[in-house]
Amino acid sequence: MNHITEKQTDRPEARLPSIYARLPDAPLNTSPVPELTSLYSRVGRGPYGDARYRGNCSGYLIKDLLRYFGSKSVLDLMRGSGTCGDVCRELGLPYSEMDLRLGQDAADADSYVGLEPVDFIWAHPPYWRMIRYNRDPRCLSCLPTLEAFLNRMQLILRLSKSVLTPSGKIAILIGNYSDHGRYMPLSHLLVERAIREDLHMACTEIIRFQHGNTSSRKQYQTSFIPGLHDTCLIFETLNPEWN
Repeated sequence: MNHITEKQTDRPEARLPSIYARLPDAPLNTSPVPELTSLYSRVGRGPYGDARYRGNCSGYLIKDLLRYFGSKSVLDLMRGSGTCGDVCRELGLPYSEMDLRLGQDAADADSYVGLEPVDFIWAHPPYWRMIRYNRDPRCLSCLPTLEAFLNRMQLILRLSKSVLTPSGKIAILIGNYSDHGRYMPLSHLLVERAIREDLHMACTEIIRFQHGNTSSRKQYQTSFIPGLHDTCLIFETLNPEWN
């Protein structure tokens, strides 16, 4: 392949063509959301959140998860563009939200004071320093090392668990990426940190296809295998009867 310059482009001929792959047939079951499988492909973001906010996600996955688990109350740990809140308003679900920009730090116990227990917690954190959102040293995108990032995410899991109902779920959407030539498998590392907090996978991980990703409109001079997905991890506390 010829070397090409790293720049953003909207010319279709400058990008590799999309090839539609057939997803495996899913087994029939009694799921209230049968289209929700371990491979999640939904084009378009819907009327959720602010599309101008870099790194935000579509609200469809959040909506499908809430419908599947039958959630009745929601806490969004990192408001960002407001996607989760828009979904909850559409579904008529009570929800709370926090964000560093609003003075609420998900890694600070004070942010949880006075919160009622919820049965679904959503978090779409920065993928460490893949995108630097601000200069706040508390921000996950500003932490100097991978260890510091994982430690802070573990603290967030511990604190959020404190307001989770016994049958509640914590869903985290996170992606892996290359940082200065080193691949960062953040989703895998986060599972290990969750287990330390006695949080375990409630179901299969969900591979979400990143349609409309900003990086897909760029050309690079280097050769690499592009990442076209991020991963949604759903955690729950371990039922004592399973021990």
